[in-house]
Amino acid sequence: MKKFYAFFAVVIVLNIIFLFLGNKPEIKNASTGDKPKLRVGLVFDVGGRGDKSFNDSAYNGLQRAIKNLGIEAQYVEPGEGSDRSSALNRLAAQNFDLIIGIGFIFTDDITNVAKKHPERKFAGVDFVVNQDKDGKDIPPPSNVAALKFKEEEGSYMAGALAALKTKTNKIGFIGGMDIPLIHKFESGYKSGAKMINPNIEVISNYAGVTGAAFKDPAKGKELATSQYNNGVDIIYHASGSTGLGVFEAARNLKKLAIGVDSDQYSEAPGFILSSMVKKVDVAIYDIIKDTIDGKFSGGAKIFGLKQGGVSLIYDEHNKALIGDTVHKKLEEINNKINNGLIKVTL
Repeated sequence: MKKFYAFFAVVIVLNIIFLFLGNKPEIKNASTGDKPKLRVGLVFDVGGRGDKSFNDSAYNGLQRAIKNLGIEAQYVEPGEGSDRSSALNRLAAQNFDLIIGIGFIFTDDITNVAKKHPERKFAGVDFVVNQDKDGKDIPPPSNVAALKFKEEEGSYMAGALAALKTKTNKIGFIGGMDIPLIHKFESGYKSGAKMINPNIEVISNYAGVTGAAFKDPAKGKELATSQYNNGVDIIYHASGSTGLGVFEAARNLKKLAIGVDSDQYSEAPGFILSSMVKKVDVAIYDIIKDTIDGKFSGGAKIFGLKQGGVSLIYDEHNKALIGDTVHKKLEEINNKINNGLIKVTL
């Protein structure tokens, strides 16, 4: 009898165990259902957050992805030199799925870190795609997306605008660091202006030859003041937070300026004719969404006028400054570029 009760007790215990195992709950991510959150790490360019331009646009794209796509994100503001590489390596070691570097200066660092971490995905805004001796592009590693913009197209529009609005037939350009990337802005600006008026004079200055040239408002003010005092009445800048000094000079001398990267009208209301918006926020958001959707691919991703990657601001704040006639002329030029009737070359 005792053996029977012992056997019966064992059967009950086994049934309880099998019942528990058979109904073991499935572990899910609390906020995203079956899929865990995509982990995105972003490292800012020289100047960092608060430049009211390039980096802030990247930050806005990241924040929109956090809100709309439910990602987990972390951003880093490195110092100079090796800090960029160490920041990228640290994010890779911390198992971030997608790691983004903001600015051309990350090209070599992203390339090297991506090769060491083929299991991670990387993206570089303004990533420089080098060419071989035959002029053919050398593709980046397969786990790297090069997010590139046709700055020359947006700048062409800015030059056309300046040429249509100048009263002195003399306009200016102020660049940050004297490098090929910023030369694209200058070249497009000059081409657009001279398409409108071949005899227009374009004065150009650069703030320096190091990364510090993108974060020197005092230098921007100095250069802009000199240009304005020498007959320039509209200045287009491509200089990061150095451009804040350009706006200060425009405000002080009652002249006009054209912003860059983000809508910068609020920096000097009434004196910002327009801004050539480089939609870094869109590029950041799109590459994150592509990664979530399983559509990430390495290689160059191009954002020009036709793709909505660059554009001139025209809204309730500046339409009185620009005027309907000029706006319609700019729309015609924009359409011709998109249709291939105007080719913007460097």
